[in-house]
Amino acid sequence: MTKNIFSILFLLHFFSFSQQDNLALDFLYPSEDLVFKYHDDWGKKNYKKVIKEFKKTPLKLNDIVFLGNSITAGGNDWSERLNYPNIKNRGIGGDTTDGVLARIDEIIYFKPIAVFLLIGINDIWNNGSPSIPSPEYIGNNINNIVEFIKGNCPETKIYVQTILPIEKEIFIESIKKVNKIIKSNQINEKYEVIDLYSLFANENGLMIKELSTDGIHLNEKGYQKWVEFIKPIVYSLE
Repeated sequence: MTKNIFSILFLLHFFSFSQQDNLALDFLYPSEDLVFKYHDDWGKKNYKKVIKEFKKTPLKLNDIVFLGNSITAGGNDWSERLNYPNIKNRGIGGDTTDGVLARIDEIIYFKPIAVFLLIGINDIWNNGSPSIPSPEYIGNNINNIVEFIKGNCPETKIYVQTILPIEKEIFIESIKKVNKIIKSNQINEKYEVIDLYSLFANENGLMIKELSTDGIHLNEKGYQKWVEFIKPIVYSLE
């Protein structure tokens, strides 16, 4: 009986200590008061909800981080998918480049081995117009994300993945322009490009139907295709 009481007290102490540790890291996460122009109403609520979840399970030193929006989030356990340890999912459904910039402190603090970034489609989609925010605005934000990570974590490998195609023709040119900026900025050698757009686009520049649930998000077949494409890159990190 006494042994059981000590066990319970130990667990309560450990839980309390862990909670205090997590609270001490609150400064790494954006304030709930922050509002981002290109988040839609659902995205604003989901951003706050998922940030609270991230606070409960912060990154650890030398993780590999998959960073992005719902397309990354939908991959769920990337460690399991890739059969590779210490991969953490930092995708938030509805997120934009501004949203990622606001939560970059957690990434920087824990000095990841590598970051796989995929972001930008919601900046285009949520606004309802391909011209605002401009591809240049989105591309500049992506470059700023890279600069913040590389400036604080020079040893971190950064992979910027091109924006995937979607089924709506109206957005083709904006997606292509942002991807062109991503590729052109690669000359600064601060990151490597992984061209997912070419992997998922059909002959008309639209999402291959068999790889998507709704013309934007990937189905399991789509995720398997993505995993097979990047697996050699992930395993090269050893």
